Amino acid sequence: MAMIASILVGIVAVEHVYILVLEMFLWTSPRGMKAFGMTKEQAVATKSLAANQGLYNGFLAAGLIWGLVHPDPLIGRSIQLFFLCCVIVAALYGGATAKRSILLVQGLPAVIALLFVLL
Repeated sequence: MAMIASILVGIVAVEHVYILVLEMFLWTSPRGMKAFGMTKEQAVATKSLAANQGLYNGFLAAGLIWGLVHPDPLIGRSIQLFFLCCVIVAALYGGATAKRSILLVQGLPAVIALLFVLL
């Protein structure tokens, strides 16, 4: 069960690294604009805001990875629980204020990983 939990936490971390890349480096690219449903003008106007968002997603990924590699399994588990809860709160807020699909794309994997970490 612990191995499945670690894999799921790793998936959530990788997802947030990908979001970091999209928001910080690919925001104004065709891939970034398509992912977030924006025009070139919208992307250019919001580029610095997106980079800031990307940085926060990077912090979430870093925290999850820290929890996975921490040498003390009990402390690592606590770190994972904290950062998974942060991801869930961010997904709830994003789903309520930006785009409902955030609940599924970011929130659902984090909830599933949280359940496995708790088991």
